[in-house]
Amino acid sequence: METSARFFSAPQDHFFLLGPRGTGKTYWTRQQYPAALRLDLLDPETLRTFAARPERLRERLDAVPHARHVVIDEVQKLPELLEVAHLLIEEKRGMQFIFTGSSARKLRRGGVNLLGGRAAQRTLHPFMAAELGPRFHLESALQLGMVPVVLGAADPSEILRGYNGLYLREEVQAEGMVRNVSSFSRFLEAMSFSHAGVLNLANVARECQVNRKSVEGYLEILEDLLLSFRVPVFTRRAKRSLVAHPKFYFFDTGIFRANRPSGPLDSPAEIDGAALEGLVAQHLRAWCDYSAGDHRLYYWQTRAKVEVDFVVYGNGGLYALEVKNSNRVRPEDLRGLKNFAQDYPESRRFLIHRGTERTLQDGILCLPCDEFLRALVPDHFPDGGV
Repeated sequence: METSARFFSAPQDHFFLLGPRGTGKTYWTRQQYPAALRLDLLDPETLRTFAARPERLRERLDAVPHARHVVIDEVQKLPELLEVAHLLIEEKRGMQFIFTGSSARKLRRGGVNLLGGRAAQRTLHPFMAAELGPRFHLESALQLGMVPVVLGAADPSEILRGYNGLYLREEVQAEGMVRNVSSFSRFLEAMSFSHAGVLNLANVARECQVNRKSVEGYLEILEDLLLSFRVPVFTRRAKRSLVAHPKFYFFDTGIFRANRPSGPLDSPAEIDGAALEGLVAQHLRAWCDYSAGDHRLYYWQTRAKVEVDFVVYGNGGLYALEVKNSNRVRPEDLRGLKNFAQDYPESRRFLIHRGTERTLQDGILCLPCDEFLRALVPDHFPDGGV
């Protein structure tokens, strides 16, 4: 697995560390807590042992009373362990519990609630460009994405091709999440056409030939498995009539590429544009989670089809960003940001493009995507003081 220092900062109290497979949760916990008592529930023998008697966790901890950290990997495999952990937390033994998971489905259906709010929820995202430093290459990121297990593989393309199969085999099929795995596979492909677009479930249902209710259930599974996210519309102090539907993104642009079919009838520019927007989206999402304070990611679109790709709102300010897959900035590219400025003059506005020139036009900072992503670090927006 590709290794690099991560921006993620651990809470001082108990916490859940969630994130898709391959984002480096296990590696990070091993580096952060090398002396921790560790249970890996992906190990079949460990899973069988504790599934038979979850209270064995207490026995294990009684044998190491001086342990300060307990890491339970892939806790969604055995949510019953959380009941025992909850009791141990109540006993205030001076131990910190860290629970990792690559699926929130079972946890959201009862497990997390068993801890009574005593454990925070955090997310480990794919790499950010600034975490990789000189190893970050925009063109490569647009093709392969930023998932550590992919970037560290001898054949990254092969890992990407097998990524869906891993989830279909070990999560979707093994847990009986869907009755028809082939229908879910078609759904994944159909959703790739919605990546970086406003979500229309009726269109997706027609594309993968299932009813809308099934599609809604499939989408819930996709999000529970942490493989996708939705970006809602920014409506705070809205002065115009806005659309209501969210935009959809796979959690990583490489995973989008793995699901998106390409052929003679598919426009490379369209796919590249969606990949670029998705790459910026996953960086902004990670920035919101890793930065101090409360930050949220939105987009803005009026019913008249005036749009801004991303709005970041929180303690650190109000930022509006438009992403263009072009080498130069055209006047019409600034239209959405100018309209947004009329409604939100306090906002700081950016146009992210594929060119090499950095310019300031009508109060909008136009930055090369490579420069923007490399400079994006938690608690700091790369505005150069503008």
